[in-house]
Amino acid sequence: MNDFGVYIIITRPDLPYATIAKKCVENGIKMLQLREKHLPDRELVKIAKEIRDITKGTDTSFVINDRPDIAAICEADYLHLGQDDITIEEARRIVGDMKIGLSTHSIQQAKDALAKNPDYIGFGPIYSTNAKANPDPPVGTQKLKEVLGFSNVPVVAIGGIFPENIQQVINAGAKNIAMVRYFMKTSDFDHRVNEIKNLLN
Repeated sequence: MNDFGVYIIITRPDLPYATIAKKCVENGIKMLQLREKHLPDRELVKIAKEIRDITKGTDTSFVINDRPDIAAICEADYLHLGQDDITIEEARRIVGDMKIGLSTHSIQQAKDALAKNPDYIGFGPIYSTNAKANPDPPVGTQKLKEVLGFSNVPVVAIGGIFPENIQQVINAGAKNIAMVRYFMKTSDFDHRVNEIKNLLN
């Protein structure tokens, strides 16, 4: 089971999309997801293709959130599906054997997701978050530890994680961590990425 470490999700970034993609490649980030629900499809495809061009042939896998059609169009490495998106079986009809990750927000959802043989699962929000319009209730580090105990694929801890509480998440056993606002709302991206990478190592 190969862990990813720092998992970057691009949502309303302060820096340009291409800049973040280049910095992720330079910093050896293994997973870079594009999650922009507010953009028109044409613009989303344009940005996705731009990021794909930068990450292609590198160690940085490109993940498209929610949209199997756009994942197929830009030849992403992964598709990421949430609880309200189409099912993994339906998505397969569009993306074929592309790798797929699934979001989960409870112990039962994690078990149900793992039964579908995804390539990884997201679990959270660990803490309360406003990075999403309608966030799920926080699951906490104890439930994270439980999911880490039975998951046979990488688990990405997500939701309300910042430097001041990340140590509890690491102590619970997390090897893969997504922090949205901390990486998106800064011009000092490289410093923050390396800071969290060092903590995870």
